[in-house]
Amino acid sequence: MFITFEGIEGCGKSTQARLLFGALRKRGIEALLTREPGGTRIGEKIRNILMSTANSELCAAAEFLLLEADRAQHVAQLIGPAVEKGIVVICDRFCDATVAYQGYGRKVDLDFIEKLNSYASNGLRPDKTFLLDCPVEVGLSRAIERNERIQKQAEGRFEAEDLEFHQRVRKGYLALAQKEPDRFVVLDATKVREKLAVEVWQVVESLLG
Repeated sequence: MFITFEGIEGCGKSTQARLLFGALRKRGIEALLTREPGGTRIGEKIRNILMSTANSELCAAAEFLLLEADRAQHVAQLIGPAVEKGIVVICDRFCDATVAYQGYGRKVDLDFIEKLNSYASNGLRPDKTFLLDCPVEVGLSRAIERNERIQKQAEGRFEAEDLEFHQRVRKGYLALAQKEPDRFVVLDATKVREKLAVEVWQVVESLLG
């Protein structure tokens, strides 16, 4: 099973991905927790380029292609083999993030993104995607506070984008969820994390049978 978590900056998806991973392991279910960009040694190097505020001159095309390169390595080296072995894979962001951020946010051609997403992922698609949705102002406030708390302001290149960019990203995510209601589960990310974790587990438990 392949499960992904998506959402704007500060929505809490990384926290929920970790909580689900812990819940699965606690019940003796073999699981893998990973993220995009990143997840592999090469992917983490690409992540450093993409997230660094020192790389503000990175153009939309270069950003998009770096993400696809990261995904190709991620699927080939980690996600694909794990799924084939029957391991439950939980990924913090995947192809939907590229549609939302680079397609709706950066205005890269959506058809082109779909083609490269399919190529880089080798056609792999999530069985279930949790979209944690909240107002942009709420998410950004959380994300900036988090970066300050853990002293990672230098990795806030996306958080530094203007409000309109993040509004477009959120709109993109909601459009994707509307397009694929069977795959997406949209959750209210303003709820406390424990309540969200229960809602996530109820869905996953039903999938596991």
